[in-house]
Amino acid sequence: MRNILITVMMLIVVAVMFTNIITKDSTGTKARIETQGTAANTKLGELAP
Repeated sequence: MRNILITVMMLIVVAVMFTNIITKDSTGTKARIETQGTAANTKLGELAP
């Protein structure tokens, strides 16, 4: 029973960390990747004739 409780608690911790690190609105990894991708697409668009 104790092992199951520890496992569930660890899964909750991982879910909270994922939410705070990856999917946070403006400072998360996903938002930063999208910003850099948009900047790269803009620069590539400017290079095209």
